[in-house]
Amino acid sequence: MSQPAMEALLSNGPLAWGLAACGLAQLSKLLIELVWHRRWRPAVLIETGGMPSSHSALVTGTAAAIAFEQGLDSPPFALAATVAFVVMYDASGVRRAAGRIAERLNSLAECQGQPPLKTSLGHSRLEVLVGSLIGPLVALPGLALLGSPLELAQRLGSWLGVA
Repeated sequence: MSQPAMEALLSNGPLAWGLAACGLAQLSKLLIELVWHRRWRPAVLIETGGMPSSHSALVTGTAAAIAFEQGLDSPPFALAATVAFVVMYDASGVRRAAGRIAERLNSLAECQGQPPLKTSLGHSRLEVLVGSLIGPLVALPGLALLGSPLELAQRLGSWLGVA
């Protein structure tokens, strides 16, 4: 990747903070598993479904950061908000229904000796709601207080005396 392309990517605060919100939501699944279910199960870090929805955190964090940078009337925000609604609707609707169908098929497959299908595909509305709140709660303060990864690196560099 060229230097200008890398700088452009690192200066994209909405992308970085949306991804940070997604990562925090995914990490929180491990904490919830440990505290709520009293078990250490790192596999939740790479699984879909569960509390909270990291996809919802990603899309709402990115959309909120775009709105912060470019305004609620900007076309990029309109696109981000539309994608966020589709992702969240899909997570609590289509993917959740697919998980329920997988549960039923698994009960039939037990008789046939087939390996079980993955059933944790979607999210409850509460899981989507919590994820959708995590997104802006991470992205907006991050962008407002710390800026993009490039701005943050430049500030840290000057603070540490690195050119």
